[in-house]
Amino acid sequence: MENGGVKIIALNRKARFDYEIVETFECGMELSGSEVKSFRLGKISFPDAFAVIENGEIWLRQLHVAEYVYSSIFNHDPDRPKRLLLHRHEIKRLKRKVDEKGFTLVALAFYFKNRRVKVELGLAKGKKLFD
Repeated sequence: MENGGVKIIALNRKARFDYEIVETFECGMELSGSEVKSFRLGKISFPDAFAVIENGEIWLRQLHVAEYVYSSIFNHDPDRPKRLLLHRHEIKRLKRKVDEKGFTLVALAFYFKNRRVKVELGLAKGKKLFD
């Protein structure tokens, strides 16, 4: 699927079913070279990936990026937390929202935009069982 310089790697359809998405953000990711190659092959798994804000930085947890098979012994750790890249004022605004009752940050989609890996992060509120 390629449209306008954007190549979608993976979508999290379950997140839109389980959560009410209030707002979305496009974030860059800090990755190593072998992680980018695994992204290109689509070797990622993120059924319950979420983001946390620690010390003024956003970290993506529960994202599994499989090791790149053609890499040397200097391969990456598949389950390490990934730092997301956002402007400081956006992080502060998200921090205020997440500190409110019921808001969380979930990964909605991963894609390439102008040869860079991006993640669509959703500010979400959990749905009730009767929703």
